[in-house]
Amino acid sequence: MRSVIYEKFGNPAEVLTTAERPMPEPGPGQVRLRLVLSPIHNHDLSTIAGTYGYKPELPATPGTEALGVVDALGEGVADFKPGQRVALNGLGLWSHYFLADARRLVPMPDAVPDELACQLLSMPMSAVMLLDDLAVKAGDWIIQNTANGAVGKTLAGLARARGVNVVNLVRRDAGVAELEALGIANGVSTESAGWQERVAALTGGAPIIRAVDSVAGEAADEIMSTLAEGGVLVSFGAMSGKPLVISPANLLFKQATVRGFWGQKRAPLLSPAQRAAMVAELIALAAGGGLQLPIAASYPLEKADEAAAASAVPGRPGKIALKP
Repeated sequence: MRSVIYEKFGNPAEVLTTAERPMPEPGPGQVRLRLVLSPIHNHDLSTIAGTYGYKPELPATPGTEALGVVDALGEGVADFKPGQRVALNGLGLWSHYFLADARRLVPMPDAVPDELACQLLSMPMSAVMLLDDLAVKAGDWIIQNTANGAVGKTLAGLARARGVNVVNLVRRDAGVAELEALGIANGVSTESAGWQERVAALTGGAPIIRAVDSVAGEAADEIMSTLAEGGVLVSFGAMSGKPLVISPANLLFKQATVRGFWGQKRAPLLSPAQRAAMVAELIALAAGGGLQLPIAASYPLEKADEAAAASAVPGRPGKIALKP
């Protein structure tokens, strides 16, 4: 079977290749899965580049989320059957076949299409945890940038279902229409000046009590300027690659709080019951049409380098994915 590998850290478009690997055999409690579709996340690319908070031993096979079909069962596995569609988070998933702990598998109903099922657990789970940590209630207003990303789309859908209002910032005017096509309202483009006034008009002057920044750099200060007094800015990512820029005026005069969020630190704090409830909420939202996460294009494993390059192109309408 073929697996994507990299033998050194670097630009994913330059270091990714494929190699022949032996077919893995499931041990006790394990399941062998055949890959159906796996999205390329920013943290996958950062891991390959060697700039993420986790560094695997090399050579390594990347990939942290996938939709697969059960191919073989290890001893003691009785809750799954061959041919069943399941989603999972893990490591080394960009391979025709891979092993997984049966306890980590999430059955996917037919009502959730492959393109959505393959990316329902990673960034959307971060969005659920993030929304819970924001401690907002129905009627409150929050604001986020990169609203057209997987976390942004999921956060908007979850918040709508809970009655929480969200201002969804995008960097391009065309991004507002893209959000509307997915049923996401309250989109505001920061491409042209005066967007803060458009935000104020959209909220009707209601206080925005939470802000989620995934860009860093000056974008952090810009989104913080919309916060009400006593508001909280959550740093979720740093797509710009720059340090947070926060003006003293926004911090001091607003008596605001700035804190970080990383799903990999938050997830281990969940009880099994809490995790199950969050996953069930996501599946119900997806199956009911309340969440759409498009796949812009899919590439075979053998073209993982081209897929990585495509993932770096701005303005994509959805994720880039890998498939057998």
